Amino acid sequence: MLRPLASRLIVILVLTLALAAPCTQSFAQAAGHVRARVVKAGLLIGGGAGSGVLTYRGKSYPFSITGMSFGITVGATVGRFDGWASGIGDVGDFAGTYSSVGGGFALVGGVNGVHLRNEKGVTIALQGPKAGLELAANISQITISMK
Repeated sequence: MLRPLASRLIVILVLTLALAAPCTQSFAQAAGHVRARVVKAGLLIGGGAGSGVLTYRGKSYPFSITGMSFGITVGATVGRFDGWASGIGDVGDFAGTYSSVGGGFALVGGVNGVHLRNEKGVTIALQGPKAGLELAANISQITISMK
């Protein structure tokens, strides 16, 4: 008889402690889906601009993209990208200056991929088709602004 009583007391004590613990809302970082269209052109120094939509926690947020690249850049391309952004604590973290080191080649058509990271710790991984003529090996700095 002592055993069932002791186990009941333990269960009641555990439930009491669990219910007495402070309840806090979870602010866990969530991933967002990113779609973007970018037009680039350059000869040694390249430039580009575009726009896209971040879908984050069920809502859509339009944004604009501007950027510069330094290094070997020759040609012009149009790219459509699709991917994910991670490390977003608040939708405002998505806007900012992103850096990338990379390269690519396109002759009429190709596939492009890019990994970017901003000063707030947000990482974007995108890939997709591009069309045009481009040879690039450069360092890029991209600014994303929410519309």
